[in-house]
Amino acid sequence: MLHVRSIWNGAISFGLVSIPIKLVNATENHSISFRQIHLEDGGRIRYRKVCELDDHEVTSAEIGKGYEDADGTIIPITEEDLSHLPLPTAKTIEIVAFVPADRIDPLQMDTAYYLQAGGAPAAKPYTLLREALKRSNKVAIAKYALRGRERLGMLRVVGDAIAMHGLLWPDEVRAPEGVVPDTSVTVRDKELDLADALMDTLGEVDLDDLHDEYREAVEEVVAAKAAGETPREAPAPPSSGKVLDLMAALEKSVRAARESRGEKPEQGSSRPGQRTTEEPVEETEAEVRRLPQRRSARTAPKRTGGKKSTSTTKKTTAAPRKSTAKSTQTTKKTTASKSTAQTRGAAQNGSTAKKTAAKKTTASKETTAKKTAAKKTTARKRTA
Repeated sequence: MLHVRSIWNGAISFGLVSIPIKLVNATENHSISFRQIHLEDGGRIRYRKVCELDDHEVTSAEIGKGYEDADGTIIPITEEDLSHLPLPTAKTIEIVAFVPADRIDPLQMDTAYYLQAGGAPAAKPYTLLREALKRSNKVAIAKYALRGRERLGMLRVVGDAIAMHGLLWPDEVRAPEGVVPDTSVTVRDKELDLADALMDTLGEVDLDDLHDEYREAVEEVVAAKAAGETPREAPAPPSSGKVLDLMAALEKSVRAARESRGEKPEQGSSRPGQRTTEEPVEETEAEVRRLPQRRSARTAPKRTGGKKSTSTTKKTTAAPRKSTAKSTQTTKKTTASKSTAQTRGAAQNGSTAKKTAAKKTTASKETTAKKTAAKKTTARKRTA
């Protein structure tokens, strides 16, 4: 049982069943409130209720209600006038229907309350209504009066208690006109895939783990100022520049979300919207392949024989194999010029080799003749 002050006492009208209840707030405000002060001396700034006709401050007992007409005339309305209104829900929460929960638009939901059973006699009918709501998977629509006006409410089960949400009347909810973009926008499937991947990566969250970081930061500032210390500086907020590339922004968001969860992208897997190797790639330039490297005539080993040298020259000047890549006429002319130059170089090398071989042969013959003549001269001297 909640040990809080009730804001309304009455009963739930469930057909001919009446359930005494107390209405208590189901929520509480934890935001930090500030007082207005005079900057010069720190004094409190207070508002006083002053009658504009006689410029005198009045008390609460001297204040009543009045309705301002279109022409500015004030029409006094007393509590006795309001007490005679035909308001059957003044002390009763009257259930008028039971509907599926999805019939209620969340835009209509207002303040939440708990309905507390009013004493031991209310325990049995209270439990009956609670279990009936559970088994039907429905919510109860009711009317009630609070703070001088009739309101609409929705009763549902929360744990073992019955809660009531104040609902706005249907005509109090505005239509979303002028909110949606005026221009026609087309969303591609790849963008939807990345959005789905981002939603899956962020996953679910336990609402109990969420807390008000702003309130905590304000409390730190107040504590630091009270202790005579300088509050620490807050980190700079992230830049809010324009998103020029939606796909890049989505991909970056997916990567950041995965990194924050300690996940690593799987190798060989492609992100939604990322081109895979199986998809055709549009080529903007022709394919260029390098021709096979041919051995130059200058680096070819020298041959002493004329036939071998000629054979080597023929092999060197042989036409290269046809390249699989497309070649231009300029490339063919360049290749032919190189081949002609190589042939001339090889021919010159062959001629030089022949002359060198002839010189060596002549010198060898002369050396042999000299040796023979020397032997004959030695033999003649011995005989004499």
